Amino acid sequence: MRVLMWFLRLLLFFILFGFAVKNDQLASLRFFFGSEWHLPIVFIILIAFAAGALLGVTATFGSLLRQRREISRLRKQLERAGRERAEARPPVAEAQAPETL
Repeated sequence: MRVLMWFLRLLLFFILFGFAVKNDQLASLRFFFGSEWHLPIVFIILIAFAAGALLGVTATFGSLLRQRREISRLRKQLERAGRERAEARPPVAEAQAPETL
């Protein structure tokens, strides 16, 4: 299974590498106030992908922190309930087995 995954990764790498080699034409990115960049198309796609991934991670980070805080709060609540339950329960005397003759 591990060999298959490495083969698929290598295949994906070569496909993307071929895509990058075939799309090396310059493209113009025009910004405000007359500024302009000339970059190969593959770099523009890579920058757009990286920006999207960064935006996705940033958007997910807030909910991840909120979930961790809630899990911590629930664990504390569970520990507190377990301690209260242990304190409220009277100690049980050990039952002795009847003696047989």
